[in-house]
Amino acid sequence: MFRKLSKTALMAAMGMMLVSPMALADVDKGQRTFIRFMKEPCGMDGGALAKKHTQAEWKKIFEEGKLSDRLLQYCPKAKPLNEKQVKDVYDFLYHYGSDSGNVPSC
Repeated sequence: MFRKLSKTALMAAMGMMLVSPMALADVDKGQRTFIRFMKEPCGMDGGALAKKHTQAEWKKIFEEGKLSDRLLQYCPKAKPLNEKQVKDVYDFLYHYGSDSGNVPSC
């Protein structure tokens, strides 16, 4: 009985490890989304945009649901992003915020 239970627990843990990262937004996807849809209309690279706020400021903007509006404020010529893209771009902006010490390659 214990052996069957431990196998089930192991399989469940392995399944969660495989599924959970795919369900989350992604810094690299956010960078690619920014390059593809926003870099040209913004007239600046992702690093310049990310450095406009600290990580805490980006987090607050995102949690208040104002990130899409803020992106359009900085990039009025850009088309609005969908919800998934906004989450990915947020991860990118947060990761490279002005106080992060990280430097993007775009």
